[in-house]
Amino acid sequence: MSTLVEDNPAKNRFEILVDDALAGFTAYVPRGEVLVFTHTQVDRAFQGKGVGGALIRGTLDQVRARGGRLVPQCPFVAAFIDKHPEYADLVAEAP
Repeated sequence: MSTLVEDNPAKNRFEILVDDALAGFTAYVPRGEVLVFTHTQVDRAFQGKGVGGALIRGTLDQVRARGGRLVPQCPFVAAFIDKHPEYADLVAEAP
């Protein structure tokens, strides 16, 4: 199973493709340099296979690479960061 996480700025979301099929996304609202993550959704066919975690990990790695910060309003993103404190430094105060 090959996965790819890409930013789709036209839709304000990061998307995960599994074998070239859209398997899920995490939506955000840009607030300057800060992205406020509001909702994460994984297609039912891909749930329970680690796709959600791979999506958030890939998203956070890209936010870090571009020097950005985020606000995890989405409970799934917040829970992922709680379980993976190596990403805690990306969390900004709510704008």
